[in-house]
Parts: sequence; C-alpha cells; structure tokens
Amino acid sequence: MSKKLPYTPNSRIRQALRLLWMRSRERSEALKNTGYRCSVCGAKQTAAKGKELTLDVHHLEGVDWDGLFDDIRRRLLVNPKKLAPLCTECHDTMHKEADKT
Repeated sequence: MSKKLPYTPNSRIRQALRLLWMRSRERSEALKNTGYRCSVCGAKQTAAKGKELTLDVHHLEGVDWDGLFDDIRRRLLVNPKKLAPLCTECHDTMHKEADKT
C-alpha cells in the first residue's frame, strides 16, 4: 500500500481541472463556433455507430501546467497552518471585513 502524501498530488489537480474544462462554457462555445467540426480538416463530430468521431479542443497558446500548479498551491492548496476552519457566519464576516480594506 502506498504512503499517503501530505499534499494533493499534481495528478489530482490535473484531474479536477480536466473535469472543469470538459464542462466549461468556453470549451462548449469553441465547439459551437466551428459547427462541431475540426478546424483543420473539417471532420464533423458524430456518435453514429461505426463512424464515431470526437473532437478535442486545443489551447492554441498552450497551457503552462507547472505555472498553474504553482499558482494553485500558492493561492488555494496552502499549508494547513495557513488555514482556519470557520462556521459559515464567521467566514462570511471575515470576507466582508476583508472587502472593506
């Protein structure tokens, strides 16, 4: 049995981001804008039996995965010593106070 890491591994972050991407409005809009056709050869996405074709949506400028992982770790998945469990009311109050400054 493998040892549990003290932090969320990059593979879990990538998996969560992929799920977000697959259901994103931006991805959906890109598919709609091309009529669900490949931007290079024009092949149309189809689920017809024996002719199945799915389209991927490519980031033309690429994705800086290392930078993205770094940002997520720096801003969201921080050291537990920098986190404080709060009830919803206190959490809302802290955000309202932070918004005032």
